[in-house]
Amino acid sequence: MNHSTQTHTTPQGFGPSTTPRLSIPERDAMTTAQRAAADAIINGPRKAIFGPFVPLLQTPALMERIGKTGEALRFEGTLPDRLRELAICTVARETGNQFEWQTHAPLAIKAGVAVQAIESLAAGRRPQPLLPDEECVVDFVTELMRRHGVSDATYEASVACFGKPQTVELTALAGYFAMVCWIMNVARTPGPAGSATPGLTAFPA
Repeated sequence: MNHSTQTHTTPQGFGPSTTPRLSIPERDAMTTAQRAAADAIINGPRKAIFGPFVPLLQTPALMERIGKTGEALRFEGTLPDRLRELAICTVARETGNQFEWQTHAPLAIKAGVAVQAIESLAAGRRPQPLLPDEECVVDFVTELMRRHGVSDATYEASVACFGKPQTVELTALAGYFAMVCWIMNVARTPGPAGSATPGLTAFPA
């Protein structure tokens, strides 16, 4: 199968070199474990190998487990779509990851997050306008990403908004997407082909 495409993609990274480091091997070059892991993703809700699963195909056992965790968080989680997508966008902005940003920014808008909020988040500013529960998500995820933990005030605000179970789910969601963003950042996995969403630029100095 031929994975080459002429469709435009946004390169990953803001440095002088953005050439992807890992790509999908041809099927006849895959190991048995790689083919099985690829088929599991293709036959699941994602339907194709893309984004973090391109580099993760190098470690098929890990890819399978990470894929199932992502499916549980995205497709079986209890957070509303609007808040889940905003949390993912916040992680993508904090990690500078093009793929997750270009994938989830339009989903966040479709789910009800204000266009202006997504545009300001893309520019590295605090997103506005936000609803009160969206404020809780942005505060929690931004602090978690920058400080690797949250203050008592931020934790208590999240519990007041969502309760303890969803606060744990929000933490797991942020951690999962931070992980896959870092994997793609290392692999220089580009943004999705043909995306109409502008790519991220580096944070202002």
